Amino acid sequence: MNFKKTTIDLMAPRSELHNALELSGCEVSSNHLPAGAAVPFVHCHKENEELYIVLAGKGEFWLDGEVITLAAGDCVRVDPAAKRAIRAAADSDLRFLCIQTKKGSLEHFTMTDGVPCNDAKAPWL
Repeated sequence: MNFKKTTIDLMAPRSELHNALELSGCEVSSNHLPAGAAVPFVHCHKENEELYIVLAGKGEFWLDGEVITLAAGDCVRVDPAAKRAIRAAADSDLRFLCIQTKKGSLEHFTMTDGVPCNDAKAPWL
């Protein structure tokens, strides 16, 4: 089978998808911090850059000593060496996705990696 599907609880504090979907090229987690909650540590990475996509709510990101505000729709790329910590605003939950990939590993993008499959047709086409 060329695909795998799972369902996550979007209200769970954290759901990691690498095992559930047998991911081999990235690490993905769905995260939910209740109002006023924070990840209780500062961390960095050896090789993986991270992409944070804020789905709902608002909060703050501490990156190498600088605090930036977060709101739904914000996307933040963080280099591996950057020291980071994240928290929800006092008056708002924060829901976000975090995607990790090895920095510099992406060789193709959608327009150069995707190819038409002319021998197949979805039922709605």
